[in-house]
Order: sequence, then C-alpha cells, then structure tokens
Amino acid sequence: MKNEELFSLQGLFDFLDRSVSPWHGAAAAAALLEEQGYQLCPESAPWQLALGGRYYTTRSGTAVLAWRMPKQGLTGWHVTASHGDSPSWQIKNPDVKDKLYAKAETEGYGGMIMPSWMDRPLGVAGRLLVRTAEGIETRLVAPDRALLCIPSLCIHFNREANKGYAYNPQVDLQPICGAAGGSLLETLAAEAGVKAEEIVAHDLLLCVRQKAERVGLAGEYFMSGRIDDLECAYTTLRGFLAGRGEEPGRCDVWCMFDHEEVGSSSRQGAQGTLMSDVMARIEEALGVSREDSVRARANSLLLSADNGHAHHPNHPEKSDPANPVEMGKGVVLKLNANQNYTTSGLTAAAFKEICRRAEVPVQTFANRADVAGGRTLGNLLSHQIAIPMVDIGLAQLAMHSAVETAACADAEYMAAACAAFYNTPVFQPADGVWKLGL
Repeated sequence: MKNEELFSLQGLFDFLDRSVSPWHGAAAAAALLEEQGYQLCPESAPWQLALGGRYYTTRSGTAVLAWRMPKQGLTGWHVTASHGDSPSWQIKNPDVKDKLYAKAETEGYGGMIMPSWMDRPLGVAGRLLVRTAEGIETRLVAPDRALLCIPSLCIHFNREANKGYAYNPQVDLQPICGAAGGSLLETLAAEAGVKAEEIVAHDLLLCVRQKAERVGLAGEYFMSGRIDDLECAYTTLRGFLAGRGEEPGRCDVWCMFDHEEVGSSSRQGAQGTLMSDVMARIEEALGVSREDSVRARANSLLLSADNGHAHHPNHPEKSDPANPVEMGKGVVLKLNANQNYTTSGLTAAAFKEICRRAEVPVQTFANRADVAGGRTLGNLLSHQIAIPMVDIGLAQLAMHSAVETAACADAEYMAAACAAFYNTPVFQPADGVWKLGL
C-alpha cells in the first residue's frame, strides 16, 4: 500500500468533519470499510463466514467492529480498539417553551471543558427514530448550518468572571436556537424528510461547526473538534486496512467502541459484549476448540488506542518532569503503576520493537506520581478478554475542549505503527517471550 493510500491528512480531516456524532462516525467508518470490500454482518442475522473473508458489524449504530478471517485454523488475534464518542451536550428537550427565545434543554455528556462551548456557532447531530408503516426506522440528521449558541453572561453582569467561575450547566450552559416560536424538532424533521409527529424518539448532541484545519508557522499542528478519540479511530483503521494477511492463521480485528467518555459500561461500550460476542462467533465458524481458543488468545496482542496529554506550554508543572510528551514526536506509550493502563513491560517491549522496525518514534507517557491518571477502554476490555494489551495514543492539547489541538506528523506515525502491527506476526512461545515474525 502506497503512503498516500495508507494515510493522508485530508482523509483524517474529512473523517473528523463527517463524524459530528457517534452515529455519523460509525457511518463514516462503515463507508470506508465497504469501499475496501468489507461485508456487513448484522448481529441479528445468521453469519456465513468464509476463510479469508472480510466483514464488519455494528451495535446500536455507534460501535463498529471489522475483521479479516484467517485463511486456515486460528492461531492468534491482532486487535486495535478505540472509541468514537466525545464530550458534548445531549439534547433532552429540543423545544423548551420560553417567551423570548426558542430554546433547547441539554445535559452534559462526559467531562468537557464547559466554557469552551460558549459563544460559538453550534450544530445538532445524531439520529431520529421515526415511525413508518413497517415499524421504527433510524434517520441520521446533521443540518449543515449553525442552529444554536450558548451565550455567556457579559462581564458587566459578572465582574468576577475572569477570576474563576463555577459553571452551573443547568443555568449557564443552556443553548438558544432562535426567536420564540421556532421549533428545533420541526427543523430536524424537515431535514430528515419526515413530519415532527412521526418522530418517536431521538438521540441528539450539540456539535461544533469548526472544520479541521492546520495551524502553526509551518502548519505542523491541526485543530478540530473530537480529536479525542477520532484521531486514533481513523489512524488505527487506516493501519488495519493496510494489513496484508501474511500470517494465514491470524484474525485481524479493528473496533471503535462508544461511551468511553462515560465509563464504557453500555452495551456498545468496551465493557459490553460486542468484541467477545464477535470473537465467539468467529471461533464457532472455524470450529475452534476451547484449548485452541486459549492458545490463540495467548498468541495475540491488542492495542488500546486513546489520546494522551502533551506537555503544556503554559503549565509544564502538570507533566511528569522525567517524561515530557511532545506533539509531533511519535506514538505515545502509556504507563500506570495501578493498571489504569494495560501496558506492561512485556507488551511495551513487543510494541516498541514493532515500531522500531517500522522506524516509527515512540515516547512514554506517565502521570506525575502525585496526580491520579484516567482510565481508558483497554483496562475495562481486559476484564472479559484475556489478550495481552498495551495502551497507546497520540499527544494533544486541550483534551475535552470543544476544539482540541494535535500534531499532523503524529497521525501519520500512528497509521504507520498500526500497519506494521498488523503485518508483524506475534507469538508467545513461552510466558514472557515474544517471537516477532514467521
């Protein structure tokens, strides 16, 4: 696969711009998979899986899992896992009665930087559940125009605003969408080509309108909404699509989960059964015994890919002084003594060696010893899938802001690292020993 086919910055930008909600992100990923010949296998349908076949499935419209069947008996798994959700504002009531404004009532989803959403043009994206003669259908909606804003309180009414302010999301962060008498629900219904009374339910989020674009004196950085974690979702997908399937017994898997930002505990999250269910159906189709299943999972590696924190230019004291992570300096390997990240010396060694052979730089992230780190999906996924795992990511600034910042070079590094991962056979002939290559 040529470099421009493996990864292009414009391809990443297009993916970020299209993925204005988890439903749209899943649809964008599915479209890329289908372009490469992957066949949809609905969970509710019987699966007819062929050796060497290419397939994908979805769950709840927001989680996507793709795989390449081995060409012979199963010997191991190569897996990357990321997530497609980002902190935002979920619309509880699209039409709130008010004498002066058309308003929507929202509730925070995930841990966002609240004021970053204020005083900017906002869109709405998600899905409508619509009544039809045959039952209920899903219609994705994302009008290509600014529909709302969250106005801040002027400095004249809050003289202490620049000295620190405790935002109340029920009071300070509610959006307006026009003058009194307007209806957001009717606007979205028209966008979907249905009547408002045909909408039975909805899953709708606010989204920023800013498109992904390069910034910096040399254009070395880029800014966009939803970089965490769509940057990893896209780059791991490009690496997965570059897999050549040289190892005949290997099953390659790519997954983008939902609800990581709120604990991954949903049906479509990493603590759900999506990956374990798909693996079980693959093994059943291959006639894999319990012993062969355990052996294959021991001869496997899973990359949990979620972005990490770059060294902040204005707050260097927040970073571990021995491990300054720089944007543009390569894939981040994440470590945590309390196992919030799944990386061990064993799995770190395998990943670092794969990257060394591919000439992809790797840097290490660890929190300060006096700062508690977050937990990502790898730790939660490991509760039910006993595959060796390593947590990786890409360095960024302003994580969980409405608009974030990352480095252009790092995205290409991640795609190259994942392509090398899928094209490097990995075995554990004995506990604590890796064999890399056939």
